[in-house]
Amino acid sequence: MSEQKLFAQANDGDVTVLAPGNTRRVLIHAPELMQVEFCFDEGAVGALHSHPHIQVSYVAEGAFEVTIDGKTAVVGTGGSFIVPAGLVHGVVALQKGRLVDVFTPMRADFL
Repeated sequence: MSEQKLFAQANDGDVTVLAPGNTRRVLIHAPELMQVEFCFDEGAVGALHSHPHIQVSYVAEGAFEVTIDGKTAVVGTGGSFIVPAGLVHGVVALQKGRLVDVFTPMRADFL
């Protein structure tokens, strides 16, 4: 088994293009936890989806229309939201922005 990565720097990790104006970069992870950065151009969409992981998201920049289980709110810079496991959720970037998401357990599908 490889040694656990304990530190990550700003430019670590590969960028994956998910859709026009939407990218993902895994920052750091352990089997129980994963931190991921998502960047969005204004108007970009994080399509509605669900997964078995608990997710908590921090809006590092911008403003997002966030829908979780049919409920919608606008969350801006410095705000957060949580997505319980299995609920359908998605976002629309109301302005260029960046989300920092934490998942438990780790999203193996992102590696």
